[in-house]
Amino acid sequence: MATRNQNMVVPQQQRGAVVQKQKAVVGKGEVKGRPALNNISNNVENVNRPITRSFGAKLLANAQAQAVAAPNKKPLTLPSDNQAAPRVPAPRPASKKQAKPVLKQNEIINLDSDSDPDKGTKPMSISDPRSKKREVHSLTSVLSARSKIACGISEKPSQHIDEIDLPDVNNQLAVVEYVEDLYTFYKQQQHVCRPIDYMHNQLDINPKMRAILVDWIIEVHHKFELMPETLYLTIYIVDRYLSLEYVARRQLQLVGMCAMLIACKYEEIWAPEVSDFIHIADSAYTREEILRKEKEILNKLEWYLTVPTAYMFLVRFVKAAKADKELEHMIYFFAELGLMQYNLIQYCPSMVAASAVYAALCTLKKSPLWTDTLKRHTSYSEDQLMGCTQVLVNAHIAAPDSKLRVVYKKYMLEQFGGVARYPPAMTSNEYD
Repeated sequence: MATRNQNMVVPQQQRGAVVQKQKAVVGKGEVKGRPALNNISNNVENVNRPITRSFGAKLLANAQAQAVAAPNKKPLTLPSDNQAAPRVPAPRPASKKQAKPVLKQNEIINLDSDSDPDKGTKPMSISDPRSKKREVHSLTSVLSARSKIACGISEKPSQHIDEIDLPDVNNQLAVVEYVEDLYTFYKQQQHVCRPIDYMHNQLDINPKMRAILVDWIIEVHHKFELMPETLYLTIYIVDRYLSLEYVARRQLQLVGMCAMLIACKYEEIWAPEVSDFIHIADSAYTREEILRKEKEILNKLEWYLTVPTAYMFLVRFVKAAKADKELEHMIYFFAELGLMQYNLIQYCPSMVAASAVYAALCTLKKSPLWTDTLKRHTSYSEDQLMGCTQVLVNAHIAAPDSKLRVVYKKYMLEQFGGVARYPPAMTSNEYD
């Protein structure tokens, strides 16, 4: 028996031991062979342990315990006698977990932690069809409602604003999709590079001389049959240059000529030539003087000519007023009268344009004077326009007896509907 036990003992080789190489002795006609190694890596194969009765019972108990803990998992099947037993991790001591209560139908859940179970409070049943979901209001909706109530918006009557761009939906040149954004941008940019009150810096000229120059520019503009954009850009260039540079009295007409030459090159398709300006000024200035002054003005303005003038806003506001030809001519009549008024330089172009519309409506006695549509597109109320409108009405009152009557004579023509014949809206005292 001892001999049998000794034969059963096999010395175990240490893991990772180095296998010594043996020299193969090869003789003549004989080969000393040995079986080849299947795997010489250090990976240790799984040890196949025979399943005894006690070991099988232990595996079965572990499988049943895992099946109870995880009911969704498949139960462990024991291998047969010919198959090797799978590697099973050592079982961990099962911790005592509290079983989750299973919610049965029609069971009542009390979510109120402060409620006393002894009190006969009846919480809401989940399956009760009469139960309603509590309406939840978002913070944004609550704040919006409070703001509207605080501002009194909900109590205001609805405004009637006409869609003035609806007839131009199919007109690609009208850019209906972008027109609102364009005029919002114009209203922001009208304050950039805007002429300021400059007469206190000009020692050799005064507002009356400026009015004489503007009157002459309007006459030349009408004689050359130029576009309206050219006229308003010319006056802007003159005022902008005079607010930046001192100009002598003799050079004032030269500045006006060069400003119109620049505006014509910017706006017109066929701009007048320098010789045309020399002829119309009765050769008061040479060609070299005109070109030199033109360059000085452009450099002083830093070549910045893309500005929103009053004419850009007039086009939009005339459309918002749904003006016929008579009202349209009256609006432009007041706008050109305003070009000669130096004290209007304190107002931005959009306010001057809106005041021209309001003064024309008052002169023609239109009703209503200021609609919700005009207020929406001009961004001005009637009270905001009173000061600027009074200047335009006073200019209309003084136009028939003034020495500077170019604008008055121009709008007495049938081409412009003869709107200058209309009596002024009111005297300055009544207007106040």
